[in-house]
Amino acid sequence: MRTISTKGSRAAALAGLSLLALAAATAVHAEDKAEATDVDQLVVTAARTILPASALPLTVDVIDSEALSQQVGIGGSIVDAVSTLSPSFSPTRQKLSGAGETLRGRSPLYAINGIPQSTPIRDGSRDGYTIDSFFIDRVEVIYGSNALQGIGATGGVVNQVTVGPPRADGVSGKVLAQVTAGHDLGDSVGGKVAGLVAWRGGAFDATAGVAYDARGAYYDAEGRRLGMDNTQGDVQDSKALSFFTRLGWQLGDNTRLDVVANRFELKGDGDFVTTTIIKDTRPNPPTNGNRVAHLPTTSFRGVQPGEPAANRVETVSASLTNTDLAGGNLIAQLFFNRSRDTFGGDVNDAFQDVAIAPKGTLFDQSSNRSRKLGARVSYERAVPGIEGLTGTVGVDAINDRTEQLLIETGRAWVPPTKFQSVAPFVQGNLSLLDDKVHFAGGVRFENVELKVDDFTTLAFYGSRKVAGGNPDFKATLVNGGIVVEPQKGLRFYGSYAEGYTVPDVGRILRGITEAGKDVDTYVNIAPIVSNNREVGAELKRGPFDASLSYFWSTSKLGQLLVRNAGAVYDVQRQRIEIEGLEANVKARTPVPGLVVSAGYAHLKGRTDTDKDNKVDTDLDGANISPDRLNLAADYQGDKWGLRVQIQSYIRRDMQDALVKDNFAGYTLADAFVRYKLPMGALSLGVQNLFDSQYISYNSDTTAPAVDRYFAGRGRTATLGWEARF
Repeated sequence: MRTISTKGSRAAALAGLSLLALAAATAVHAEDKAEATDVDQLVVTAARTILPASALPLTVDVIDSEALSQQVGIGGSIVDAVSTLSPSFSPTRQKLSGAGETLRGRSPLYAINGIPQSTPIRDGSRDGYTIDSFFIDRVEVIYGSNALQGIGATGGVVNQVTVGPPRADGVSGKVLAQVTAGHDLGDSVGGKVAGLVAWRGGAFDATAGVAYDARGAYYDAEGRRLGMDNTQGDVQDSKALSFFTRLGWQLGDNTRLDVVANRFELKGDGDFVTTTIIKDTRPNPPTNGNRVAHLPTTSFRGVQPGEPAANRVETVSASLTNTDLAGGNLIAQLFFNRSRDTFGGDVNDAFQDVAIAPKGTLFDQSSNRSRKLGARVSYERAVPGIEGLTGTVGVDAINDRTEQLLIETGRAWVPPTKFQSVAPFVQGNLSLLDDKVHFAGGVRFENVELKVDDFTTLAFYGSRKVAGGNPDFKATLVNGGIVVEPQKGLRFYGSYAEGYTVPDVGRILRGITEAGKDVDTYVNIAPIVSNNREVGAELKRGPFDASLSYFWSTSKLGQLLVRNAGAVYDVQRQRIEIEGLEANVKARTPVPGLVVSAGYAHLKGRTDTDKDNKVDTDLDGANISPDRLNLAADYQGDKWGLRVQIQSYIRRDMQDALVKDNFAGYTLADAFVRYKLPMGALSLGVQNLFDSQYISYNSDTTAPAVDRYFAGRGRTATLGWEARF
């Protein structure tokens, strides 16, 4: 029941660590967790190295299986777990869409075993819901802009490491059953069942699992049913079915082949709608919400037109590792990823075309469709002739094809867009003065090409004919850092790293309203290159574990999401500067098994609205998270486990922001208790323990002129039973 936090660096010998380097195969079972709690030996696969995290000048949090189980038992998803435990991560929207959810004020890259789940070409913002948490062993969070995983990690990396292969011959596995309920014991009730079976026999092993999660309606603390986000998608009133398979073959003492496949699909039931009802004498009548009256949007039973919002993701990867190839470690991975994001429909102005139907009558809905094929190869070993130097060379390649189609009329809202990248890289880590000083650094050479055919925009944008093209760009992305450990348990570090992504190209292309535009010369699709400069310190003495870090980040041509008059977000390319302070402390108390902790994050972001290359306006809630204070107490005994946690989101004056809507702030408390039974363990998680009424951060700060005003979830309890065999 813990997160493992490491900030700073200390070298470790390569011997004995190489087996932990499998980027797609390194996950340990819960019974082995005690061996992994020493951060000096913890290997973070998302860092693309067999060196432990303590040998790297990175800010890293690892949410292990026990902590993940706790948080999912409270909030229900991996996104909730990361958001709750990471003060620099935005409060979740509690919706299927994660648009506006940021890490250090920028978009994180979600990955499964290093395989990117994000679709930055046309960002559907569904990348947090691509696999069931039951199949995840741990979550690695790397903070700040970096290019370790290629495109997308301008805010950091959230890498979900799947359960590993069985470690002994025979049959093993685990099962889970949960029931969840909110204020109404009728339609708020949901449930989850999941099972995983693993077998190993000699050189071969196989793992297979299935998880089914049916979520009921959500209620706020005042007993109102939460409004449905019928367009972007909702996790309430939905069903999710996930399949997981892993096949392994130990080809020799040092060589292994792993094939991992996952299929995840979440569909809304379409049983509730959000609309305005003028006269309704029932208590807490349904309403579209009223921001001035502080009345949140609610929903009522009804049938959504068209297909309910849904998300489907399929991922397959094959990984070959050799931990002793010419004295080094080889990792080679091929992967295929396919996703389909279905959005709810309406008679949105953007869909209207009088050539098809009278204005204001044409119903339509869109679907993002993305397909990725990629390869990743890296080789790492101690450099001969240079004592203490470890080097890594590798190359990544990816081909991504994404489009956004209108389902009812067959029109292309975003034309098929291909993204191709080949990126060789080299990294080095030098240990000096008996591991008291470390220098780390590297460079990545990105070679990117976009391909778009000629297309015509929708009638709403003027039916503009846009000439296609093949814009390309090359970028040299560098990183470097130093770590100093003057004495045991005291570390200082500083680092600089660059990351990149492309702006939401689909959103930009579909919104072209001027005639004569050419994809090859349209400046707005230039890449976003951001940097992360950071200094920090870490103290580990006696019962205390404390860290402090300060970072500042700049992107000269960033991406700002701005809501237009049609309630659709457009992209504006502006300079963005973000700085922040993060502090964490954990202490073991004199009470055996009791640990208390606190975390704090302060973020400030500004953008350049008049394009004079000087920032002049604060970022709003769609582009940066609020300041936050986290407090928690953990108790672990022989039979009982208990956690109480508080997240206080601090109010913020946003009168200098693009959207001038102040954030009122709110404080939430959660609790989790687990009791060990003769077979398995019984758990109870309670979200929003004191049933506080609040408006979600995203709703409170991003759309003051639009009456879609969602409250947060009220007190919700989840009773679960889990057993391993």
